[in-house]
Amino acid sequence: MKMRLKNLFHYIITYIFFRPFFKERGNKIIICNPILITPRCLHVGSKVFIRDFARLEGVHHYAGVLFNPSIIIGNNVSIEQNLHLTCANEVSIGDNTAIAANVTITDINHPYVDVETPPEQQPISFSAVQIGRDCKIYNNVVILPGTKLGNHNIVGANSVVSGSYPDYCVIAGVPAKILKRYDFKRGEWLKN
Repeated sequence: MKMRLKNLFHYIITYIFFRPFFKERGNKIIICNPILITPRCLHVGSKVFIRDFARLEGVHHYAGVLFNPSIIIGNNVSIEQNLHLTCANEVSIGDNTAIAANVTITDINHPYVDVETPPEQQPISFSAVQIGRDCKIYNNVVILPGTKLGNHNIVGANSVVSGSYPDYCVIAGVPAKILKRYDFKRGEWLKN
């Protein structure tokens, strides 16, 4: 009962303070106690639950350059506490994806081109991130710019993910590699 009241409270807060400013929005969206949120770049589906201390930041300008960020969250997405998501171009999260605690997702890179200037003061580069539908991303994962994660993938805890991964894979490691992939012709998991 106490949890239902708490969720109802967060639903009402989301509905009143954030939802009207979303770029697109579905129904039954709950965002609990975010640290930072830029709702004007959010496209959020229905039945989305984002737990406490999330940073959902669209970077609209940096080092004198303007950006048009788009954060797309599908239907039935659940995100646990301490999400750190920054976006200057596009980050999309597919339907039915579950993201565990302390995950970082970014399409932004701070290149170190000019050795006389601190990296944080140099222009950023970016490359879109796509996370497929029906994925599970475990604790402490870092998803880097340009990552394309297929549908029905599992990412092991503490992995650093960069690159493209096909559907139906289990990936893990630093850097993340495919550990096994489901083969529909054989009807079994194949180890890499």
